Amino acid sequence: MNPRRTFATSARVLKQLGHDHRTLALLFVVPVVLLGLLAWVFSGSPGVFDMIGASLLGIFPFVVMFLTTSIATLRERSSGTLERLLAMPMGKLDIILGYALSFGLLAVVQGILASAAAVRLYGLDVAGPEWMLVLVAVANALLGTTLGLFASAFARTEFQALQFMPAFILPQFLLCGLLVPVDQLPSVLEAVANILPLTYAVDAMQLISRESAVSGEVATDLLVVLAFAAAAIILGAATLRRRTK
Repeated sequence: MNPRRTFATSARVLKQLGHDHRTLALLFVVPVVLLGLLAWVFSGSPGVFDMIGASLLGIFPFVVMFLTTSIATLRERSSGTLERLLAMPMGKLDIILGYALSFGLLAVVQGILASAAAVRLYGLDVAGPEWMLVLVAVANALLGTTLGLFASAFARTEFQALQFMPAFILPQFLLCGLLVPVDQLPSVLEAVANILPLTYAVDAMQLISRESAVSGEVATDLLVVLAFAAAAIILGAATLRRRTK
């Protein structure tokens, strides 16, 4: 790993994204708007938004970052940029970390904006500290970023990247505990849920929404989410291959 090459890759990606206003709008505006829509939908049902808003605050950035990162990385490949980088004397980990740093920075901004909007604009009421809510939201966005990088290694087109969403996202959404508590799932599904990262992200958000103090369980959930993110970066580097026509 060469830090200079990693930061150079990250700076280039950030510069390109800075000129892509639609992608920036997708990253920063869509989660805020979705949370506002959710608050509006449940405005006539007191307490419902507070009950599920924190969990969805973790899910929305996760999904948006997964889609954006996987598609943007595929765009780099289809334009030939990624192929040229792979042909250079640059380590695969340098490339993946460079992409992860650039998108990770955007994920941090996205998590902060979405959390601030949920609490300050839409009145999300959580028992735990607001800074912890922000921290978990940012971790979830980072998880979506790294999983998007990992998924992009298996797709050849941007359309194929979209097709990975049912495989990477929907099973986690169904089993994460948002629809049915994990301990109430059939035993086989419960076992599957316990090895999916979004389960721990949602559990952390639910604990923060109910408990005033930061418990060890929340810290454990957060560490698991970050561990999955780190593993996705390593696997993404390991599966990164040059593709010739």
